Amino acid sequence: MVARDLARPSLRVLEPATRVGITGASGLVGSALTHVLSTGGHKPRALPRPSASAQELKSLENLDAIVHLAGEPIAGGAWTPSRKRRIRESRVAGTRALAESLRLLKTPPKVLVCASAIGLYGDRGSEVLDEESAPGSGFLPDVVEEWEQASESAREAGVRVVQLRFGIVLWPAAGALSRLLGPMRAGVGGHLGTGRQFWSWVSLDDAVGSILHAMASDEVSGPVNVTAPVAVQNREFTRILSKVLDRPALLPVPAPVLRATLGSMADELLLAGARVTPARLMETGYEFMDGDLEPALRHMLGRY
Repeated sequence: MVARDLARPSLRVLEPATRVGITGASGLVGSALTHVLSTGGHKPRALPRPSASAQELKSLENLDAIVHLAGEPIAGGAWTPSRKRRIRESRVAGTRALAESLRLLKTPPKVLVCASAIGLYGDRGSEVLDEESAPGSGFLPDVVEEWEQASESAREAGVRVVQLRFGIVLWPAAGALSRLLGPMRAGVGGHLGTGRQFWSWVSLDDAVGSILHAMASDEVSGPVNVTAPVAVQNREFTRILSKVLDRPALLPVPAPVLRATLGSMADELLLAGARVTPARLMETGYEFMDGDLEPALRHMLGRY
């Protein structure tokens, strides 16, 4: 793992001992990013959730870059009204507070890399989507659009702002893949709904690599899709995972069951499809570590 981390081109082109502030540093992506930066001789620093307090402003001084990953988990449970409110406020208000704080600093960072999500595009069937595609409709597209707009005021401080629209981040110890592994290993897994919805995935290694690329590349700004080059339909994802685990996948989960359990979250997260392409990453020379699903899963799960 360390050898793979040190091989990252973006890690090598960062200025030596780059000082990087990270909100959400204890999460899946934040923890991995902290490890990779430390391995490469850089100086990651965990930041508190944004609040625009005087103490926070002090913690933001003298950083070369800030990576903003903090926010209420979108897939942490059914979307009750109170949970929807927390999801929106943690992302929109938190990002706005951070961006406004940067305008007050004597020495703002050169770049602000903000997490965003391909949930912006909504349920789009087989339409191929890039960064120029219009937002979809629904709770999640509305939240993501406001979330991205909230970071824009940092540009007034001369900060380069990048919004990374993450797809489904795959890692066996956390996130979507970890929830699928139990049923699949038990032989009771299957596709969700019709299984025809496109899942735009990205490995954890490439999620971190995209952050490093955004920090290191002055030509990268604005929205950037963080997905593998080839999205797959949910039924194909399930077939490949079944093959890698050498287990059957015979029990699909009907859409009504998902809706009864998760409500509107089922329709917007699990049953919706977005066929997203990482056009901006490819245009700016990012080299994917995991471009194809089967070898990516075999690497993560040690099933060579």
